[in-house]
Amino acid sequence: MRSKLPLFGFLLLAVSLVACVPASAAQLSVEGAWGRPSAAMPMTGTMFMVIKNDGQTADKLLSASSPACGSTEFHQMVMKADGSMGMNLVDEPLEIPAGGFLNLEPGGYHLMCIDKTDKFMPGTSIDLTLVFDKSGEKTIQVELRPTE
Repeated sequence: MRSKLPLFGFLLLAVSLVACVPASAAQLSVEGAWGRPSAAMPMTGTMFMVIKNDGQTADKLLSASSPACGSTEFHQMVMKADGSMGMNLVDEPLEIPAGGFLNLEPGGYHLMCIDKTDKFMPGTSIDLTLVFDKSGEKTIQVELRPTE
């Protein structure tokens, strides 16, 4: 009996540790990341991508940073009362729903590079680190394209 006690203790510990791990955490992937310089504001650029969550737990995009940018901000394009398009600063995390996606795209949510330290030359790429609430940091490459 005494020789089975350590084995029983080990099995009990293993089962306890497995029970503490979330059953289905967020499983994020970033697709189609691209950016361009801003035609209207020479010291800024915009970045776009699709963040997919194949997990069963929602996550949130908290922030982003790049050595090519003095700072970054999330913005959303909106229709103003006068019928013109405007841009609003988004100062809260962007949710990536479980089994869904967050689309950062022209005309919608996007990431602004403020005081860019890179010229955003088409055909090159920059590093971008995304910070998520549950998934931590993920560094990606952003392909730079010409201004349309």
